[in-house]
Amino acid sequence: MRRRAFLLASLAAGSGIQTARAAPVEAPEVEPQDLRLDGDPRIARRALLLVPRHRPRDAPLRLLVLLHGLGETGDELSGIHAWSERYGLVRAYERLRRPPVTPVDERLGYLTVERQQELARDLAQRPFEGLALVCPVTPAPHRVGVVAHVLDRYASWLVDTLLPAVRARVNLAPTPWSIGLDGCSLGGYVALEVFLRHPEVFGTLGTVQGAFKGWNGRDYADRLARTLDRVGPRPIHVESSSWDPYREGAVALSNRLTEFDVPHVLRIPPGPHDQPWLREVGSLEMLLWHDRTLLG
Repeated sequence: MRRRAFLLASLAAGSGIQTARAAPVEAPEVEPQDLRLDGDPRIARRALLLVPRHRPRDAPLRLLVLLHGLGETGDELSGIHAWSERYGLVRAYERLRRPPVTPVDERLGYLTVERQQELARDLAQRPFEGLALVCPVTPAPHRVGVVAHVLDRYASWLVDTLLPAVRARVNLAPTPWSIGLDGCSLGGYVALEVFLRHPEVFGTLGTVQGAFKGWNGRDYADRLARTLDRVGPRPIHVESSSWDPYREGAVALSNRLTEFDVPHVLRIPPGPHDQPWLREVGSLEMLLWHDRTLLG
């Protein structure tokens, strides 16, 4: 119980990133669709679906489910647009589609010259393919009710309501290896919990500055290792930053996964735990990794 109380306090105090409202983002590469679904309004009933415009309409698509942070949990509209607008997801998509990838703001220094050069070589050899993206409302479980029960219900809503609704609108590749799951801050913690409840549904798993501390990271690694022994391997992407207050958790998760020989990638670019970092490099690295890793 002390561990749970500590985690919830950490989520409430530190996992929300900046919440200044961003202007709507023009999205020439993706078509936005507002999904209004059945569901408990305290947990989730709405999502933003982003469908690639550059892919043939009948081509099977891979899908990435993205969960947002604590700062946007109080409003459905802010929640579904958090990734596309505040976290720079649409801009990152366009940057990867039109290399070379350059900084949004060179003064920040979060996207290093060395990384820009690596990305240029990588994208020259293998262009960014693109995938569908869905950004549902993410609840703050500790504000809704018994945390484990809220997470159970949210995971079921994602699998039983959201994914069928997406399949009704776009032609998704038929294998679970084509659906990825990731989240930022609070959403990174929730993504881990959702995956552990329904690992058979997802082909990749990631967390961006996930809101968990070192002991949580080790515990999650233990649980993931046991789960993957049962359902088979799944690639994992762990992303933090040099000044992220949850960096310890990301490193602990990675170190423990290494002990279990669980394939994963740990990436820690320079920067803090905020939206400018996400817009500059965080969303970019996350999106490229899933594009490279998801099958379909």
